[in-house]
Order: sequence, then structure tokens, then C-alpha cells
Amino acid sequence: MIKIAWHPSYVHPVPDGHRFPMEKYELLPMRLIREGIVTDDNFFEPTQGLTYNLDVHDSEYLKRLFNLELTKKEVRASGFTLSQDLVERELLITNGTVEGALWALNNRSAAFNIAGGTHHASANKAEGFCLLNDQAIASRYLLDNTKVSQILIIDLDVHQGNGTAQIFKNINNVYTFSMHGANNYPYHKPPSDLDIPLPDNTGDKKYLSLLKKYLPNIITEINPDFIFYLAGVDVLAEDKLGRLGLTLNGCKERDELVFSLAKDSDIPIMTTMGGGYAPDIKIILEAHCNTFRSASNLFY
Repeated sequence: MIKIAWHPSYVHPVPDGHRFPMEKYELLPMRLIREGIVTDDNFFEPTQGLTYNLDVHDSEYLKRLFNLELTKKEVRASGFTLSQDLVERELLITNGTVEGALWALNNRSAAFNIAGGTHHASANKAEGFCLLNDQAIASRYLLDNTKVSQILIIDLDVHQGNGTAQIFKNINNVYTFSMHGANNYPYHKPPSDLDIPLPDNTGDKKYLSLLKKYLPNIITEINPDFIFYLAGVDVLAEDKLGRLGLTLNGCKERDELVFSLAKDSDIPIMTTMGGGYAPDIKIILEAHCNTFRSASNLFY
């Protein structure tokens, strides 16, 4: 069985017409249930409010964020219109990732957050639709409060996880692995423990061969107790922000590889959905549904 964090507030923190595709957060749970991939019992609502320690972020940044005192420049960099509702949404997303990770750990299974994957948020700033780095916060929580001693973050969003890389620079018990578009946002990419930058239009064959080359070796070498997976579907050829060339089937094979490696190694895994900006919402939903299909076929 898999568990999935979702809350109605994921859908409406920003004005209608905003360029970020918020509708996928509403449509994806309905489609997962309609297709029988999961049932209502698979979902849980994260707790609300400031619940977990956010100390991967600077205290001064957090204070200004919670008091809605970010500068106009910082708000522009976030990509959102700053509001109390938006901050509450970010806390819900963060809590969903922490609580999903705890469920996966306790059940030796897989959990998901319908939102999350806010990997551009660094220690002291918001960026690229990311205000709080949910996977970084959850990683620190597991290390501080459970028997987990080594974490692997697999970031396969088309955009490099610059915030995550910056937060965990020189932190030995969190290994950051990012495969992303070399010429895509962010333009300044702090080094992850391993970065695989991909040229524009990289297709299924090259992408999957590189993932198969590196990821099993990473798991063998660092022997993680827990995996966080950012499963962005902006790697698709149809994605308007992606610049890579994967097909729906190639993206599905990517997910199957990640989940199979986790399952075969008995490593609990927490997955956040990340980006997806294809003009056709049906393609975004199908790609995300494939991620859940891949996991539910293995973790049942």
C-alpha cells in the first residue's frame, strides 16, 4: 500500500490565471481514484500550521517570510504572489512530505505528496515557485528524530535542485543526485554530490542509459536508509519549459527504475511530484499517473 498527502489548499493559493498549472493538484487525485490506481484510503491530509523544525532555513528568512516581509525582488523571484494563504500552503506541503516520509519509514513502503518537490528554495531565499524546501526539511527531521543515518535525494526534475544542493553542501549524510537539463533554469547551479547535466532534446534511450549507469552504483556505494525522489514530469518532449525529449513511456520507465531499485534494496521512499508544464493538462496528468502506477505495482 502507498500513502498520499493531499489537501484542498494545494489548489488555490494564487490568483486565477496564474501561469503555474495549479489545476493538476485538483485533477490528479480524482483521476487516480477514477482509474482504480488508489482509493480514498490511500490519502491523508497533512497537519496544518508550523509543526516541524525548519532549521535548514535561516531564521531571519523564515521570520520575514512568515511576517510577509519579503522584498519585492524576493517575491518576484518566488514566482508567486506572497500571502498568508500561500505561506500556509507551503507549510501544508512541507508537513505532507515529513508525515509521508515517516509513514514510508515505519511501513517500509512508498509514500507520495501530490505537491512538493520545492527544490529551488535555498537556506535564505525563495525561488522558482519554492518558498520552503520540503525534502530538505523532511530529511533533517528524519536524521534528527529517527534511526535514519543516510539519505539519498534523487532529483529527476528537468531543473537542477539548486536549493537542495546549497542546503546540503558538505553534509555527508545527505547525498544529492540531480539529472537535469544543462541549459535550463536555474542558470547558477550549485554542485550536488553528483550532477548529470543533459543536452537539449535528450531522449529516452540516452536518458535511461545514464540513469541505469549511475543510480544503482550510488545506492550500492552510499547504502541509504531512506530515499527522497523528486519525480518531475517536465522532462517530457511536450513540456513548454523542459527542453528535453522524453516520451510518456520513457518517463514511466524512469519511475519504474527508481521504485524497483528502492523496493529491491528494501529502502523506504518518499516521492514528491515536482514540475510539469505541458500545454495539454492531459499529458501532465498521464505522466504523473504513471508515477503512481509504477509504485503501486511494487508497493502493495
